[in-house]
Amino acid sequence: MHRSLLVSIPLLSLLLACGGSAPPPPAAPEKATAPSPAPADTSAAAAAPAEDAPSRKIPDACSGDAGSCTMPGGFVKRLCSGVHPDLALYFFAGGSPWRRTYVAVREAAPFNGLNGPSSDEKLVFEEEVLVLSEKKVDTGGMQVSGAGASYDVLRWDGTCATLSAEEVRFQAPSKPKHANVPWRSLGDGTQASLLEDEKVGKIAAERRKECKGATVGTVTDKCEKADRKLNDLVVEAVRGGRKVPEPTKLP
Repeated sequence: MHRSLLVSIPLLSLLLACGGSAPPPPAAPEKATAPSPAPADTSAAAAAPAEDAPSRKIPDACSGDAGSCTMPGGFVKRLCSGVHPDLALYFFAGGSPWRRTYVAVREAAPFNGLNGPSSDEKLVFEEEVLVLSEKKVDTGGMQVSGAGASYDVLRWDGTCATLSAEEVRFQAPSKPKHANVPWRSLGDGTQASLLEDEKVGKIAAERRKECKGATVGTVTDKCEKADRKLNDLVVEAVRGGRKVPEPTKLP
């Protein structure tokens, strides 16, 4: 056989073998995977204040309807759930925006309509109190101040009371009265500020001498007299513009 024919036969067989093979299947497309969700941005949530955080601050401006001056409802509820004499002095300071009202009856029960503690002392005629909130009468969709309305008020001793509209008047008397300020219950910062007043400092030293640290039980007449005088001078100083520090313990 011719040499060229011998060479071509194996080559032809090889080509036929290659041509007869099925082509490899195309590679399957890669399965698309959904991108991983971005981690939630918790910075905004962490930075967001609690729902009632603003009301936890000590209010410094009136809220409520035009013509009235009240405090935020949430703050009032917390304030009246305890006794806060330091805050009372802070709010009663001369020049503060809060609306004063005065007891118009001989005596009024110290009832706290917000379910907090009440004072043991009745409110007396011409006692000065601060308006915290006002409950108006709904007359067919209209809220009207006047008969039937009531007020939650703050006393100088740091307790709250609820008075009807008939029990108060907004015209200031010549010499407003006040609830007794519990000197021993005032914070160190408040006392220190008040003692800077010369008159208060003098009578506080006299009271300390006469009462000899007594807090309960029978005390001398001189002690009682000094205690009443200290109360009057504290109120006088605060009404006159003596500033007490903002309390650090909030309701």
